[in-house]
Amino acid sequence: MDNRYTLRRATADDADTLSALATRTFVETFGHLYPPEDLQAFLDEAYPAARQRVILEHPDYAVWLLECDGVAVGHAAAGPCGLPHPQVRPGDGELKRLYLLQGHQNGGWGSRLFQAALAWLEREGPRTLWIGVWSENFGAQRFYGRHGFEKAGEYEFPVGRVRDREFILRRSP
Repeated sequence: MDNRYTLRRATADDADTLSALATRTFVETFGHLYPPEDLQAFLDEAYPAARQRVILEHPDYAVWLLECDGVAVGHAAAGPCGLPHPQVRPGDGELKRLYLLQGHQNGGWGSRLFQAALAWLEREGPRTLWIGVWSENFGAQRFYGRHGFEKAGEYEFPVGRVRDREFILRRSP
């Protein structure tokens, strides 16, 4: 592995960095799908620094940053499951985000971010884990499938006025 990269748990001091990175990775990955006003409304709601700080300070959530030469290029976030599925139970965990900037993909670092998040989610033992993934993100679906996640349902994910079809994936202990 390239020694320019480091993986570390984010702290509240990383709120601005996480806000900028989450915005950039979402726009890079999905921005072309939405009218500009809908995309901006979503970004303003989902990724402001103040919201990231709340997540980073909350003991039930964890975020990891992947840095290349000290610059954040990827992140993963995990916490209690908030997906709208009738079988979600208290104590279930969710991989909430897993993104890398395009120039840093396919080097194995996404898998390392993923493993760090899963290890944290299962730090007290195996439990049911959930992931929401865009219905047309076939690469992510294959990746999660290789790690034992199976489709358990669907829901609509709002981005402004647009509603994306999302799959709910689950892995049971």
